[in-house]
Amino acid sequence: MARTPTASGPAERPIPKPLWKAAALSGMASYLDAGLIVSISVNLAIYRDNFDMGVWMAGAISAIVTICIAVGSLVGGRLADLFGRRRVYNWDIFCFALGAIIITLAPDDITLLIGVLVAGLAAGADLPTSLAVVSDAAPAWARGRLVAFTQVMWMLGIAVAIFLGFVLSTTGMTGARIITGQLAVSALLTWHFRSRLKLSHEQDEVEERAAQATDDPAAPRGIALRSIFTRAALLPMTATFVFYVTWGLGANTFGQFGTYLLVTVSDASQSLATGINLAFIPIGVVLTIAFVRVADTHWRDRLFYLAATVQVLAFVVASLTAGALAGMLVFFVLYQLSNPFAGEASYKVWSQLTLPADTRGTTQGFTYALSRGVFAVAAFFTPALAEYSASVLLWSITALMALAAFAGAFIIRVLVPRAPGAGQVQPDPKAVHT
Repeated sequence: MARTPTASGPAERPIPKPLWKAAALSGMASYLDAGLIVSISVNLAIYRDNFDMGVWMAGAISAIVTICIAVGSLVGGRLADLFGRRRVYNWDIFCFALGAIIITLAPDDITLLIGVLVAGLAAGADLPTSLAVVSDAAPAWARGRLVAFTQVMWMLGIAVAIFLGFVLSTTGMTGARIITGQLAVSALLTWHFRSRLKLSHEQDEVEERAAQATDDPAAPRGIALRSIFTRAALLPMTATFVFYVTWGLGANTFGQFGTYLLVTVSDASQSLATGINLAFIPIGVVLTIAFVRVADTHWRDRLFYLAATVQVLAFVVASLTAGALAGMLVFFVLYQLSNPFAGEASYKVWSQLTLPADTRGTTQGFTYALSRGVFAVAAFFTPALAEYSASVLLWSITALMALAAFAGAFIIRVLVPRAPGAGQVQPDPKAVHT
């Protein structure tokens, strides 16, 4: 049986401020990833009108965003494990800034695609790398909260993009350029502060091992690429992939096409569509912060079951009403109430708990890459499928959300109890100090 910590046990220690700083800077990868996807979603109708796009071109742009993030995750996570997570951590954020600048200044759809290519690749590379960086620096008793905090940043990325989209909804391309321009500024500031970030002694050791991996035949076996095909890595990698890809097909569809679907299916105006998204975002932000509070307690996984059920119910409501505006309003309420406890935050924490430490960048890069590749294919067909039948689209997503709930239950019951440091989970969420 797992050891239950005492009142003075390590699980109840307050987390030092430098670790919160590292989590915030790592969380900027999630902020920029979400901001890029949602800004394309918010601006998609504007790009369509100004660049004379059809439904297939609109789908292609969204697909390219996701494909680039997938490829970046696959390559960036591996490079970080081989040549040093700190090095990749610093430079991929700078490359993102360059891509965001190109998107912001794009005069036509070709330039827009080039900017999306650069920013997407950099965002993808930063996702597994940044999570590995904060996970390496975190002690086992605080890892859940610090990794979960990156999801708060992800929610903020959505909130800022939607807020700006709502405020600037009547300004056309000028507003679209401001929305993506703030991503470029945020990335440059993050690059500056990351370059000055001091790593912990433990993380320095991980970096040193990773940097020596390609030269030292005596380097730890966990660094070798073949190590991801061992049972210790393959089982949690497969399970977290199944959860993320099934849950993410629904979340990614509404992340990329939420505003688009409200306008084209629910007959909402651009202002109303962005306003609806904005109105429900505070619920998600507050509950994501609540998830951080319980991320190192037994409540983290207990709440998953309830949240997963509500999340499936949300998509059932949207499906039964075939995307009608009233049904979509109910959907957004239920979805924002449940998503923080049964979504990407859970995936991030489970991945860092169950995947081998030395190949976290590579293995999570694989799950991100494969999942985002599937999302890209789905994104390409989504506008056309929504035009053909919103009901078919929504019921398909509902089925996938149900599969995600079963995958999450498997991770909780089988993999999490085997994770290193599982016995250091706090027994009482009131004992969590931040």
